[in-house]
Amino acid sequence: MGALQLLMALTCGICSAEQPSAEAGAGFNTYVRALEARLAAQRRQNAALVVLAAPEAQTAARLRSGELVIENLKPAKNNLPGAVLYDWRGTAFQPGATATDFERLMRDFAAYPRIYAPEIVSAKVLSQKVDRYQATMRVRQKHVITVVMDTTYDIHFGQLDARRGWSTSRSTQIDEIDNAEMKNERVLSQADQHGFLWRLNTYWTFEERDGGLYMQIESVSLARSIPSGLGWLIGPFVESVPRESLEFTLHATRYALRR
Repeated sequence: MGALQLLMALTCGICSAEQPSAEAGAGFNTYVRALEARLAAQRRQNAALVVLAAPEAQTAARLRSGELVIENLKPAKNNLPGAVLYDWRGTAFQPGATATDFERLMRDFAAYPRIYAPEIVSAKVLSQKVDRYQATMRVRQKHVITVVMDTTYDIHFGQLDARRGWSTSRSTQIDEIDNAEMKNERVLSQADQHGFLWRLNTYWTFEERDGGLYMQIESVSLARSIPSGLGWLIGPFVESVPRESLEFTLHATRYALRR
């Protein structure tokens, strides 16, 4: 019995979540539009692209000492019908790295399974038109239970100048995989999926200054709300994975830039 089949058995079928309700999907889209408008305004201001938490000088010093700065931007009213929205932002600094280094790294999707192992199992570009990519990745997340998902993204890279840039990654499809890497591997039907992750948008900004590179990633996700009585099983995964995955991504990116 696969991990997801075991989960279904444990929860007696009430964990099947299919897809988010129309209202939950609309709420996520509304939140994302406001977030992307905020990021676009930052770019138009032609000031520092990476936003540092106040007091900025102290935050910059923490970053340059090697610390990660993680912020929970989850809105006060984040509960949508049957769903929960998460918004985490993380910032890091890598001495000696350049904007060119970072963008080269981000565009090398074939290297993702090596750079971001064990979270990213495989990655492939489906299509590319200059700065726009469609890519698919298999990801593995583990926290109490292990969940494997095949994810497809639309990704757009942009530059303000030689030292400042950004990228936007929007999920277009997320499928849960049962019995991953086994002969009986299968994609769960929408009726059998559990809603661990319905939507995931990722926004990178990067800026070369102070002898290195500031990197900031904001991750916005939509997942099913936790059914009553199942918090012990689903809660740690749904609530902890977004932050832990963001921290892991920043650490792995810094390490790759150092190399």
